[in-house]
Amino acid sequence: MRVLIQRVLKASVQVDLSIVGSIEKGLLVFVGVGENDTAEDRAYLIQKILQLRIFSDSDGKMNLSVQDVKGDLLVVSQFTLYGDTKKGNRPSFIKGASPALANEQYELFLQELKQKSGLFLANGVFGADMKVSLVNDGPVTIWMDSQHR
Repeated sequence: MRVLIQRVLKASVQVDLSIVGSIEKGLLVFVGVGENDTAEDRAYLIQKILQLRIFSDSDGKMNLSVQDVKGDLLVVSQFTLYGDTKKGNRPSFIKGASPALANEQYELFLQELKQKSGLFLANGVFGADMKVSLVNDGPVTIWMDSQHR
């Protein structure tokens, strides 16, 4: 499983001209599911996301987590995180999970993240053509892959 995390001042996701999720200060998390991802991969990334110290403390040092600052979470599925560009110019997505498996893992990710965080959580719509807007804070953008621990 792969995630791309952006620290944001605000973010929203739109489907068919309707805002389906929006947050204020917190994390925008793009989630890609791989063909072999398990509950262990989900648990690892959820723990890392919630404990990642990328918010500034009173001294201006990145020393606080999203839980410490009581930030919001916006989670958006993004299969293109599994795009492989080693050969040619057209990305291959062969290592990404099938849509059915990816949707199941994404839904479980949302449930477990909400349960473990206790924070406000908004999300996109799996498989939809989404328009994501954000104000990146910093900018701070972190990429993680559960297979590279």
